[in-house]
Amino acid sequence: MLSTGVRLGPFEILNAIGAGGMGEVYRARDAKLGRDVALKVLPEAFARDDERMARFQREAKVLASLNHPNIATVHGLEDSGSTHALVMELVAGPTLAERIRSGPIPIGEALPIARQICDALEYAHERGIVHRDLKPANVKVTSDDAVKVLDFGLAKALEGDAPSIDIATSPTITRMATQTGVLLGTAAYMSPEQAKGHPADRRADIWSFGCVLYEMLTGEMTFRGESVPDTLAAVIRAEPDWSQLPAATPIRVRVLLQRCLQKDPKQRLQAIGDARISLDEVLSGAPEPSSVTAPPVSASISHRALPWALFAAAVAALAALAFVHFREKPMVAGAVRLEMPLPEKALMPAAESFAVSPDGRQVAFPAVGPDGVQRIWIRSMDSLEARPIPGSESLDDPPFFWSPDSRYIAFEASRRLKKIGISGGTAETLCDLSGIAVGGSWNHDGVIIFGQSPGGIMRVSANGGSASPLTTLDPSRGESRHVLPLFLPDGRHFIYLRYSSRPENSGVYVGSLDARPDEQSSRMLLPTAYGAAYVPSSDSGFGQLLFFRAGTLMMQSFDTSRLEFLGEPVTVAEQLGSYRLAGFFSASSNGVLVYRTGSGGDSQLTRFDRQGKVLGTVGERGLYDTQALSPDGTRVAVERRDPQNGKDALWLVDLSRGTSTRFTFGSSSVAQPIWSPDSSRIIFASSLGGVYDLYQKPSSGAKDEELLLKSGESKFPSSLSRDGRFLLYMASGPKSNYHLSVLPLEGDKKPFPFLQTEFNEADGHFSPDGHWVAYTSDESGRDEIYVRRFSPDSTAAASDAGGKWQVSYGGGSEPRWSADGKELYYATLDWKVMAVEVTSKPVFQAGTPKLLFQAPVQAQRGAGDFTVDGQRFLFLAPMGQAPFKVILNWQAALKK
Repeated sequence: MLSTGVRLGPFEILNAIGAGGMGEVYRARDAKLGRDVALKVLPEAFARDDERMARFQREAKVLASLNHPNIATVHGLEDSGSTHALVMELVAGPTLAERIRSGPIPIGEALPIARQICDALEYAHERGIVHRDLKPANVKVTSDDAVKVLDFGLAKALEGDAPSIDIATSPTITRMATQTGVLLGTAAYMSPEQAKGHPADRRADIWSFGCVLYEMLTGEMTFRGESVPDTLAAVIRAEPDWSQLPAATPIRVRVLLQRCLQKDPKQRLQAIGDARISLDEVLSGAPEPSSVTAPPVSASISHRALPWALFAAAVAALAALAFVHFREKPMVAGAVRLEMPLPEKALMPAAESFAVSPDGRQVAFPAVGPDGVQRIWIRSMDSLEARPIPGSESLDDPPFFWSPDSRYIAFEASRRLKKIGISGGTAETLCDLSGIAVGGSWNHDGVIIFGQSPGGIMRVSANGGSASPLTTLDPSRGESRHVLPLFLPDGRHFIYLRYSSRPENSGVYVGSLDARPDEQSSRMLLPTAYGAAYVPSSDSGFGQLLFFRAGTLMMQSFDTSRLEFLGEPVTVAEQLGSYRLAGFFSASSNGVLVYRTGSGGDSQLTRFDRQGKVLGTVGERGLYDTQALSPDGTRVAVERRDPQNGKDALWLVDLSRGTSTRFTFGSSSVAQPIWSPDSSRIIFASSLGGVYDLYQKPSSGAKDEELLLKSGESKFPSSLSRDGRFLLYMASGPKSNYHLSVLPLEGDKKPFPFLQTEFNEADGHFSPDGHWVAYTSDESGRDEIYVRRFSPDSTAAASDAGGKWQVSYGGGSEPRWSADGKELYYATLDWKVMAVEVTSKPVFQAGTPKLLFQAPVQAQRGAGDFTVDGQRFLFLAPMGQAPFKVILNWQAALKK
């Protein structure tokens, strides 16, 4: 915001008038001409875009050519350093929207205002300029009842013809673009073609004029919904409530409104000048049309005038009743496509899922905020901003799921299934978990079902209690988990994914609350390695299953009474992203589909020096989860997702040449690579056996992977001692979400615990001399870096080895030792790289953390590493976040 007294060239800021998607507006004094003007300061992000600024300047010159008493004048542009402003006529008086808040405007006052709006539109249309955002808030009425239309054509000037979509500016911000494929502006005043993302011409202004006139006469918006999707659906499908018009509304005005608000632009009034003529006739006192005299119409709509003339003659006394379309056939609503950007100051992990609420009004997703903490965030379809849910800070592994009334969200936190209201507060524990929760569903009877990895489908009351099994794994089929359950309409049956290490046995099945775990149906509905979603059909008694296949979202009709498919699959959307067992899509029960394309958000290996200067990038951009630099500093092992099957594989990137080579293969996912001290081996976790077990493989790729440790819990390697004798790994166990254990690579090779408490301990790293381990723990309520002594004695856990030291303060993750053991590095919760001087003789001591530089904000662990000299750092820098793509009434857009 600009302060009072600030000068932009010859203009002195007097006070702020308002703000919106087009920029901030100020009252300013023109020192040269001695007059007050309105300055619309363009958004900073817009002003930095040279191409958009050049386009805006060209369009602004055209707008400045408009010279009409009913159009607010554009005086010119003012550039002052990095600030760019549009200089406009300062119009006194309330907006039409402010007048309407007091109630309907009497016909005698409303029609002259409408007549002046017509004059302004007709003048601009004759010069090829379309307003594109006409609404009561953009019309001012001065003290002498003169009308001034504001922001004429400014939408096109700002947005141009770039095919971008941003629902954030609807419904209350006056930023708008109407080119093909775009939906911006004010939802309640959009024409149906704009709502569908089609091009806008002067007939869109005619539609908006009809909405404005209707609202003046009734005091109510022509089309209203509780959310943007509801409003847009009303624009496309609904008819105005004609009974709201005052009984004294002249027949000519009723006819005019009907013509302006035709859904089909070809059947709509074709020229605003015809509206001006009709209003002139009413204002001049011309007689009402009768069965003999019908109102003059253009040839394109004359076939619709006769029913109105007959209506006037036959039921003139009932003129206030609802309008009847005698010949118009009901229109089939089209799909509305838009995009919903993610918050600028928060990062959604590329690998995470999201969920649209059952009522289609909100999208929930995980994101890391400016404070570095991951929470559940909510974005309402009719809101300008996303917001985090207070109390969801302990969120573990999405996906999460909604209550059927869209008021609560269930999620996993600290090894428990919890629920929280969307307004925030204290999360309520529903039950303890024996594995990682993977998807769930909540029926109207208060029954919650959820999947576990490893494990089967579980059942628990929405009021909390002990969870009981609904399905059991079949080891003979190689099953490792039953996940992503979703209730069918009867609230008793559900679909779920049975995942097997043998691809031919993975698929979607139907389960029942009324069957015992060993009695569940073994009939596969759909062969797939991804979860499916059920939605009711908008035009039949059958439902529809949505499922992911090779980057494409498919739909097939589904008979819920017979539990079988009907017809053939149909393509809904293409180029979807996915992660492990879930495609990036979510659908509500009322026709709202949300999905993300590609990987959701790519990153690239980027090198920094100790002061944070970018030294260059390595390899290609992609969807990476973790990375590990080889001790010799020549290669990087990266965990990269295959977009076709959603599995993570390891790739090796040569730092000198920038080339990438795939290192692991097969249908399983791999994770968390670490190198041996001599760079000859890579140890990693693989889901080949269902849970993640530990494997190693020569970095040359000359041999296949070798199993190091197999057990019933998932395990992820953290660090290998410099002498190669001990492997430190983190695992999920009965006491905590993660604990640290040690696998000896010599002798009996029997694992023993290093640190196992009721808290989360993870990401442990041996010091170069092997005597200490730096790790993260959330014992204080957030992740901090600690150091403990390491004892190779398998009979004593670290907690018995004596002492621990906290290294970080204010949160920390990613601990790494320098090669000489004299420094520890870590990242704060907002990804500032810190260095701490340490000594270990005779006892361990840590100095004060010092800031090195701000690293690229990343939401997943393992995003950073550094060379052995501690002078060069390597990070996975984000390359932007893919927005949510939204389709309203998506069934109408199906492609055979």
